[in-house]
Amino acid sequence: MAQNQTGKETVVPVKPPFKKPFKRPKRLRTGYEEVSGYAFISPFIIGLIAFTLYPIVYSLYLSFTNYGMGGTYEWIGLGNYERMFTSDDTWRQSLKVTFLYAGTAVPIRLVFALMVAVALNKIVEAVGLYRTMLYLPSVVGGSIGISIMWRQLFGNDGAFNSVLASIGLPTHSWLGDPGTAIWTLVALYGWQFGSSMLIFLAGLRNIPKTFYEASAVDGAKPWQQFFKITIPLLTPVILFNTIMQTIQGFMAFTPSFIVTNGGPMNSTLLYVLYMYRRAFEFFDMGYASAMAWVMLVIIAIFTAVIFKSSDKWVHYND
Repeated sequence: MAQNQTGKETVVPVKPPFKKPFKRPKRLRTGYEEVSGYAFISPFIIGLIAFTLYPIVYSLYLSFTNYGMGGTYEWIGLGNYERMFTSDDTWRQSLKVTFLYAGTAVPIRLVFALMVAVALNKIVEAVGLYRTMLYLPSVVGGSIGISIMWRQLFGNDGAFNSVLASIGLPTHSWLGDPGTAIWTLVALYGWQFGSSMLIFLAGLRNIPKTFYEASAVDGAKPWQQFFKITIPLLTPVILFNTIMQTIQGFMAFTPSFIVTNGGPMNSTLLYVLYMYRRAFEFFDMGYASAMAWVMLVIIAIFTAVIFKSSDKWVHYND
C-alpha cells in the first residue's frame, strides 16, 4: 500500500518473480527415433514377409516347376498351366462345381441376410439377443464340428430323413445323389448368414427415418419404400457384402472336405479341395501352386467386374 498526494491509499501492483521461459528438451536424434519405430513394428514386418510375401512369391515360382515335395525342382515353364487347361478333366469339373456353388450360395446368403436384417431393424425390444442368436451360425458354421453335424443331419438315417418319414414323405440319399449333394453344401453356406446380416443391419440403421416418414405422407406403401428408399441407399453395403461373399464362396473348402469329401462322382469337388488333393495327397506342389494362381486371377476378374458395374447401380450420398 502507498499513499498519494490526496492521502488516499493506492494499490501498487507487485510483479511476479522472474521465471525463465520454458524450453523444450532437445529432441533425440532422428536416426534413433527411426530405429525405435522400426523395432516396435518389426514383429509385423517379419510376419508379413515370412508368412505372406515370401509364400506368395515362392508359390509363383513353384507354379513353373515340377516340384513334388521331394527336394528336387525341374523348371517346366508353362507346363503346369498347359496341362491344366488341356488335359485335366478333374480340374474342369472342380471349376464347374465351384462356379455352381458360388453362383447359387452367395445370392441365397445375401438375400436371406438382407431379409433377416430388415426384420431385425423393425424390432425394438431384445434386438441384441436376437442379433446374437442369429450371428452364432457364422461363428461356428465353418468349424469341423458343424460340418460333421451337417453330414449326420442329411445322412440316410439323419434327422432330415426322419422328419420326412414321420410325415409320410419318401426319404432320399441327399449326400449320395450327385444331383442333390451340392445343394446340401449350398444350404450350409446359406445358413451361415450372420456376418452379412450384421453388416446389412448396420447399413439399415444409418438410413434416416425422415425419408420413410416423408414417403409415407406421400402415400408410399412398405414395398415401395423398400425398393425406392432402402435398396438404393443400401447399395454401398450390398457392394461390400457381394465382394466379400464372392471371394469366400470361391475359397470354400471345409464343407466339401468334411461333409462329402468331394463325392459322389466329384459332384461336390470344390476347387480348393482339388488343389489340396494335388498338393498333399498327390504331392504335386507345382501343379497345386499353378491352380492357386489361376484361382487368384479368377477372383480378381470377378472383383474387377463387380467394381466396374458398381458405377451403374451403387448410389452414394453425394
